[in-house]
Amino acid sequence: DGRATYPTSTQEAIQQLIANFENNASNNSDEGGFIDPEDPPLVVEAKKRPLEATEFSYTEKDVILYNLGIGATEKELQWVFEGHDDFQVLPTFGVIPQFQASAGLPFDWVPNFNPAKLLHGEQYLAIKAPIPTSGTLINEVKLLEVLDKGKQTAVTAVVYTKDKKSGDIIFENQSTVVLRGSGGFGGKKQGKSRGAASAANAPPKRAPDAVAEEKTLPTQAALYRLSGDSNPLHIQPEFAAIGGFDRPILHGLAFFGFAGKHILKTYGEFKDIKARFAGSVYPGETLVTEMWKEGDKVIFVTKVKERGTICLSAAAATLAGSGKSKL
Repeated sequence: DGRATYPTSTQEAIQQLIANFENNASNNSDEGGFIDPEDPPLVVEAKKRPLEATEFSYTEKDVILYNLGIGATEKELQWVFEGHDDFQVLPTFGVIPQFQASAGLPFDWVPNFNPAKLLHGEQYLAIKAPIPTSGTLINEVKLLEVLDKGKQTAVTAVVYTKDKKSGDIIFENQSTVVLRGSGGFGGKKQGKSRGAASAANAPPKRAPDAVAEEKTLPTQAALYRLSGDSNPLHIQPEFAAIGGFDRPILHGLAFFGFAGKHILKTYGEFKDIKARFAGSVYPGETLVTEMWKEGDKVIFVTKVKERGTICLSAAAATLAGSGKSKL
């Protein structure tokens, strides 16, 4: 969400706070497979620590609830009516099954770790296979990269989401979490390229090739939280005030989903999407996604119209197939 979240006195709130932030990767899922020669001992040990896989089951109802949570309407029956001939999952649903796996990523090894100073920095989602409209998935989480920025630490992890029956990977999520006040432990300073997951995605110096504008609902956060992220920052005014907000803010992965929908409706299906969380959005505000098509890549920036602020930057999606919208 681009801002700090502050836990209440309950353990549940702390867990939800951590669960809000996800993961980073490559294709190696073996124990210790992401160890870098520059990693200090505490990072090496953290990468070797086995992490329990989590199971996620969902139905068509869950799919519809997610689609509504990122702005699908009653007129878009392919997203809100399970009886439609082309009923489908909006692709950014891929961030949902991994919540519990992400929440299980421990930070107790990080010096001076404080959950209240944890920020969700970036998110990358790759869609590896057709998305079932219901099913049971297994999530495997690994620690990928840890960067010591001096006064803060950037932690990147990966979650592989697999079909329980076939074992096929459906999604790969990478995310970077920034832990303020937790640096200075002698870790490496610069990360290695992770391809589309770490690309800078600077917009071209020309007017956007396409622009999508969509007003969110005042109830958008109340609706989106039902897909699994119940952090009180997004619903309880008193909790939001502690974080320095006038009122509860919209989930970062919600407006990430809105932007993905804008790309889908404009250019068609994509096989991956990445963005940096650059600012907050209040439910009821209008999202404006500016898009530039560069070959099979769509570089985009998402802004809040009412305040003229950027909420998603360094962002792009890689188109699948012809890259032409069928919607």
